[in-house]
Amino acid sequence: MRNAIVGAGFAGLSSAKVLTAFGHDVTVYEKAPDVGGVWSASRRYPGLTTQNDKGTYSLSDFPMPRHYPEWPSGQQVQEYLEAYARHFGIRDNVRTSTEVLSAEPRPGGGWTITTTAGTSPGTDQVDHLVVANGIFSEPFLPALPGTDEFRAAGGRYCPPSEFTDLADAQGRDVVVIGYGKSACDVAVALNEVSASTTVVARELLWKMPRKIGGALNYKYLLLTRLGEGLFRYAHLAGFEKFLHGPGKGVRNGMMGSLQGQIVRQLKLRKLGLVPDGSLEDIARSTVSLATEGFYEAVTDGSIAVHRDTLVAGLGARDGRPVAVLADGTEIPADVVVAATGFHQRVPFLPQDVRDRLVDERGNFELYRQIHPHTVEDLSFCGYNSSFLSPLSAEVAALWIATQLAGGITLPPLAQRRSFVQERLRWMEERTEGKHARGTNIIPFSLHNIDEMLSDLGTGIGRRRRVTEWLLPVDPGAYRRVTRELMARHAATPRPETAPLRAAG
Repeated sequence: MRNAIVGAGFAGLSSAKVLTAFGHDVTVYEKAPDVGGVWSASRRYPGLTTQNDKGTYSLSDFPMPRHYPEWPSGQQVQEYLEAYARHFGIRDNVRTSTEVLSAEPRPGGGWTITTTAGTSPGTDQVDHLVVANGIFSEPFLPALPGTDEFRAAGGRYCPPSEFTDLADAQGRDVVVIGYGKSACDVAVALNEVSASTTVVARELLWKMPRKIGGALNYKYLLLTRLGEGLFRYAHLAGFEKFLHGPGKGVRNGMMGSLQGQIVRQLKLRKLGLVPDGSLEDIARSTVSLATEGFYEAVTDGSIAVHRDTLVAGLGARDGRPVAVLADGTEIPADVVVAATGFHQRVPFLPQDVRDRLVDERGNFELYRQIHPHTVEDLSFCGYNSSFLSPLSAEVAALWIATQLAGGITLPPLAQRRSFVQERLRWMEERTEGKHARGTNIIPFSLHNIDEMLSDLGTGIGRRRRVTEWLLPVDPGAYRRVTRELMARHAATPRPETAPLRAAG
């Protein structure tokens, strides 16, 4: 089959590698000038690093280089993905600086892909389309009153992905909106050169230090099955039934002790930055790692934090740009960086197709975060954002390839609809609506991976699963899955007929 893949980040490149290995013809369209997705040089803000250590933030059959630091920089991740594409011989399948303008279903199946490279549009006909454009591809920039006046006075208002040159903050007053990892990362980076740095946080989030007590790497707490099991999943099984049943007191004690350690270690009470609620809220929508140097800069006064408020507008005072808080306070602001989240959109699909992909609340209705109910020849990869996003995307790519080969027996449509709707209601309630339209599965990375592997009729073995209860996930342990599925695929007789349509 001819496959088109939109996006050349972790999801797009792993899909290209897997589908090529399964014998398909693949073209990847990437509007940036390089591979990498969110790690592209074209959108890499100062201070960008991974949340995961290099051992867990990699694809199963291509570990990150040994010389990389424990938490690689954005540039290093992009270089890793470039090396991955070249190593597996798929780099020539990637058309960079090529935006997909539209993808139209063809009568009888497949898609017509219209793209532009520079000012030159072109079309391609494909049998199957994989959407891997990423759920963090289009930043959300709040429409603030006074923006025109602010910009006329020389102010700059943009998301982090559009602020890629540290020199642009030299000697300027900087305001960062938000309190997630990207907000704190960019605040620390710009604070090195700015005249002043202010963070405005509508809501404080719990943050996890990279090393608890300066010694225990957080990966031993959150990137294990035990760490994931501390949070209540939609359906409990095995030891999780104990943790949220008879052993709930032990589980609550662990969470309480960890919360107390974080408050002490980051000096949150002294700084007046203890979030509302409890540490359990850390997994409500995403987990944010504490940026090195952030709380130290708050302590020494070089970064100011306005908590539980928001930037209500922008403007100018005496010819200088300012940000205006909800209580009327005006803050000098030559640069305002809004780290305020992302849209989850597929703008290249026709409106009638988009309408069939979502429910009445706008949530993506995707079985296993991959398979739409009623749109043929279409799959999504990377719409299961998790602690282990590279591995989650890779297993999703294996699911897609196996399903195209007829190797997955899907439940009936009515059963799939019921399952997805139940799961979406649970996600929405658990996160108070902060579930990225049903695409953010944090903190249940391994549950999602296990469910996909169950559909594939494979896994990593009981011994390895037991190991993952206490030790961080090793993506390399999942190489056997790819080998097993490839061997199964090679041994399956195939009639010489027309291209196989997507099942279900």
